Formats: sequence, C-alpha cells, structure tokens
Amino acid sequence: MASGKILVAQGGGPTAVINQSLAGVVLEARRFRAIDQVYGARHGVRGIINEDLVNLTHETSLNLEAVANTPSSALGSTRDKPDDKYCQEIFKVLRAHEIGHFFYIGGNDSSDAVRIVSLEAQKAAYPLRCIHIPKTIDNDLVGSDHTPGFPSAARFVAQAFAGANLDNASLPGVYIGVIMGRHAGFLTAAAALARKFPDDGPHLIYLPERNFSMEQFLVDVKETYQRYGRCVVAVSEGIHDASGTAIASLLAKEVERDAHGNVQLSGTGALADLLCDEIKAKLNIKRVRGDTFGYLQRSFLGCVSDVDQREAREVGEKAVQFAMWGQRDGSVAIKRSGNYAVNYELLALEAVAGKTRVMEDEFINASGTGVTDAFRLYLQPLLGAGMPDAHRLRFSPVAKVLK
Repeated sequence: MASGKILVAQGGGPTAVINQSLAGVVLEARRFRAIDQVYGARHGVRGIINEDLVNLTHETSLNLEAVANTPSSALGSTRDKPDDKYCQEIFKVLRAHEIGHFFYIGGNDSSDAVRIVSLEAQKAAYPLRCIHIPKTIDNDLVGSDHTPGFPSAARFVAQAFAGANLDNASLPGVYIGVIMGRHAGFLTAAAALARKFPDDGPHLIYLPERNFSMEQFLVDVKETYQRYGRCVVAVSEGIHDASGTAIASLLAKEVERDAHGNVQLSGTGALADLLCDEIKAKLNIKRVRGDTFGYLQRSFLGCVSDVDQREAREVGEKAVQFAMWGQRDGSVAIKRSGNYAVNYELLALEAVAGKTRVMEDEFINASGTGVTDAFRLYLQPLLGAGMPDAHRLRFSPVAKVLK
C-alpha cells in the first residue's frame, strides 16, 4: 500500500508554463483522499538528496494559481544529471520520508532520472509510483506531439523576429538572431511564423538537423541581400559542420564547456558575433547586426501561449490521475487529434528517457534554409490566441518634378 505522501520537483531549464504543471499536481492531488501530504523539492533532484523539502500542502489555492501564471521554476531547478549512484541517493531520501508518489517535471535527463529511481524502488520492493511530467522549450521529447514550454517560447521567437524584420526593413542590412536548440531546431524554425508578406524575414533559417557550410551560408546571405536589399537570418545555436562539430567551437578562440562536457552554446553571444564578422569580412556589407536570444525566450513574462498554459496544467493533473488510477510508472505524453485537440497518454519510461527527438524531414524545406507549410500548420495552433499582426503602408508614388 503506497504512502499518502507525494513529492514533486522541477528540473532543467525553466519555462513560461512549468508552474502550471506544478499547480496541476498539487491541486489535483488534493482531490484524492488517499493523499494527505504534498511535498516539493527545492532545486530539483539536488534538493531531494539534500533533503531540502517544503510542504506544499500548506499553500493556498489562490497563491498556487498566481504562481501557476508566473514563468520560471517556482521550486527552483538544477542542471544535475543523475547517474545510478545519484538516483540511489534520491531513492534513500524518498524512502526515508515515506514518499509514495514521485513526480518530476522536466526534459530528457529528468525522464531518465525518473526511470532509474523507478528501478531502484522495484529492486527494493518499495511501493513507489514514479511519473515523469514533460517540459522543455526544445520540443525534443520522444513520443509527444509537442512539449509544454515549447509553444510559449515559440510564440516569443515568432514575435521577436516579426519585430526584428520590421526594424531591418526600416534600416536595411543583415540581421542574425541565434536561438536555443542544441540538437533539435523546432524553436529556431518557429521564427518562420513571423512572416506575413513574401519579402518578410526571416529569409534564411539554419537548423541543427542539416549540416552547416560557412561557404554556402555566405552565398545564401549574398543572394538574399541582392534580392531584397537586406537579409534576416534565424540560426540555431547547435548548427554544426558535416563532422558534427559545433560551428561555435570551430570559430571561437576559446571554447567553454558546461557541466556535462558539452560545448557551451547558451548564454553567450559568440556565435552571432562570429557569423557577423564573417559577413563583414567576406561580403563587405557594413550594416550587420546579431543578437543571441539566450535565456530571454524561456521565461518571458507577458508572452505566453494560452494553449501552452492549459496543456501544461493538464499534464500535471493527468500525472496525478495516472499515478492514482494506473498500475505502472511512466511519462505523460501529449497526442494531437483532430483540428485542434489533444489527448494524454502514459508512455513507458524507457521509451522516452535519454532519447532526443529532432525535426522531421517533412518540416524542413528542400534547400535546408527554411520550413515547409506542414511545419507552419503544425505550429500555428500552439501559439495561442492574440498573436500581434504587422501592417504596411500602401505607397502611392508622387511624380518627380526635378528629375
């Protein structure tokens, strides 16, 4: 018989809607008489092994709703990537506190941690239900149509590029925006939804699903600049050459690495600067500007998809329902149906954990520098209501007098 205590934690990069999932877990858990205590771990799995726990049972519904509408991780997060030994320590704490249900909101690494903890509980014959709740702006979880957090980040990217395009049209030149995405290009591809008129940017989109050639890049920029008198470019931070080496590491004088040994891509403007320098030096275009969206796209307040909010809440609620009514551990997945609706399924942890989804070929155009209508149709309903629209003057030329 499982204990009446549950524990929820948040891991990985924050999103604009991850607290909706947290509120979904806490509020839905209160509906079940079998659950009498709801604990939260501060800063993800690190908080668990440090026994840095808080009692969320004491939170008012009003405050939970207010927190749900607030971006970033209310409990705090961590970039720790638990291995078997780490997860054994997690299990020790869960067992010591008599936790009967463990919910972890996160991405790929988080799902793998849930899988290992589940195995530890099974080996110890301890009644622990383990449920992974999906979250990632990269949209790279296997088995889901899309992942909570991605639609809101995509909404931000689309709006940001719409604004950058308007700015670039007023003062023509080359503009480069670098967007998060080490292996999957979904978020970078979202920039395509900024286009309204045929000559709108982004004119070029570069994704990690395709090999990047600096020579071809310069050709593409030159041709676009000659055609439109300007060029707006969306680039994924994870672009790489044919050998798989990140372009950022090829061009940078010094390579910074993260806690997992990966080349540091986020939080640095190096790639944008390097690409801009190449254009200035090789194409002799003077007005070249680059931005790195960095952390801005993750938890931007006031640019949240209502669809994303609703679904992030529901995956939290469904996680509790699967835990209480189901007979197995798993990962909650969003499945699309109709035009547009979703259902929720519980996938086996091993089907999701440690795996990475990338953009399907049908979403990328033949040249590899843009997206297809299939991708636009896929993303459009996720962006939510009230997307702003850009308009143009209808110029009526006045006849010249002096010339």
